[in-house]
Amino acid sequence: MSKRINKEIFSLALPSILANITVPLVGMVDIAVAGHLGASSVAAIGGISVGTLMFDVLYWNFGFLRAGTGGLTSQAYGKGDWECCSQMLLRGVGSAFALALAILLLQWPFQKLFFLFVNCSDEVKALAVKYFLIRVTCAPATLSLMAFRGWFIGMQDTVSAMATDLVVNGVNVLASIVLAMGVPSLGFHGMGFPGVALGTVVAQYTGLVMALLIVVRKYSRTIRISVDRKSLAAAFEGGAMKRFVSVNTDLFVRSVCLIAVYLGFTAVSARFGDTLLATCSIMMKLLMIFSYFTDGFAFAGEAMTGKYIGMKDTAMVRSTVRWTFGWSMGIGLLFVGIYSFTGMPLFRLMTDEASVIARASAFIPWLVLIPLVGCPAFTWDGIYTGATATREMRDSNIGCVIVFFGTWFLGAALLRPEGNAQVHLLFVAYYAHLVWRSVYQTVKYRPAVLRRLS
Repeated sequence: MSKRINKEIFSLALPSILANITVPLVGMVDIAVAGHLGASSVAAIGGISVGTLMFDVLYWNFGFLRAGTGGLTSQAYGKGDWECCSQMLLRGVGSAFALALAILLLQWPFQKLFFLFVNCSDEVKALAVKYFLIRVTCAPATLSLMAFRGWFIGMQDTVSAMATDLVVNGVNVLASIVLAMGVPSLGFHGMGFPGVALGTVVAQYTGLVMALLIVVRKYSRTIRISVDRKSLAAAFEGGAMKRFVSVNTDLFVRSVCLIAVYLGFTAVSARFGDTLLATCSIMMKLLMIFSYFTDGFAFAGEAMTGKYIGMKDTAMVRSTVRWTFGWSMGIGLLFVGIYSFTGMPLFRLMTDEASVIARASAFIPWLVLIPLVGCPAFTWDGIYTGATATREMRDSNIGCVIVFFGTWFLGAALLRPEGNAQVHLLFVAYYAHLVWRSVYQTVKYRPAVLRRLS
């Protein structure tokens, strides 16, 4: 059984890992292109950074489209209910288009609200708004791709999810370079800054076409998907739709809680001065590198847990959980070693500012420990998503917001830290919220996940 489980885990995890490690490349290329736009390059980098943050805040709230669609589809797959699988795709993509329409209608008030909390120069703000107005036009494609990714994972098909992501990221890199910088030999001298945003639009719609083609070519013989009135009515009415809404509502609350923690981390670190803010920002980027690998195993755990719950196979669910954790923590231990030896070199790769590098050495131990603390939380998220134990996920993340801010404010009031001590306390608070997630979901595993097999 263990050989079969491990083969299945790897077949699902590796494509996700390969797709994940291309994600940072897109952001790096966008920044690099902006950095070569002449005299306005500093403002352009700021504009892209702030504009990207706008979409991070906006789209992170809709991560439930991937998770909810994936969890419910994997259970339908386990039952062999192909009609339910097709309806899940319709629900996911239909909901994505409805939410995208809402985003397009509410984009102006969102901009105004965002800049009430984010301060930047007038030039950077103007460029960020220009970036936002261009890129927001691909909201239907971006949200739909979330649903497609979740559906592919639920169908135990991370290869198709990987192929779609690679196309999106590859086209994004190429289109952003060409549209911004041009191809002088062909007489096209580029659009400058707007080309970076337009490259993302082109990439997202290309990815949507790719996902549609995969569904038609790969699944048309097994699953009948049509968009006539009868099919749409079946997909968006009845108890299945109520469950879809309930699951995604819980996941939406979870996303808001996670955003609150990450924005809280940024807001608190901004009070430490420019040098410590830069140090904390780079630390957070480095902290997340290992997650691109552990997320692959979390996605595998999600797909397999949902499938075996659908099949009512308790032994395979238990084995999936055990082996997924084994491989995830193995990756975590590997990254403990990687961070131990490459922590400072990675910092120097991110910046050549001497004051930031000098401060960084005091915080490297936090970087070394993050894989051991973060892996359980991330892995449980995948398993709970596959089991659609979303109420418990929601409650866990409500608790983690309380733990994060409670730890910070209580520690600040009692200890009154200054200088580096402030940063250490902030990382204690951040780690505390991860520990809370891990412990809470470990305690709830039997009643939240295994009870669904009864």
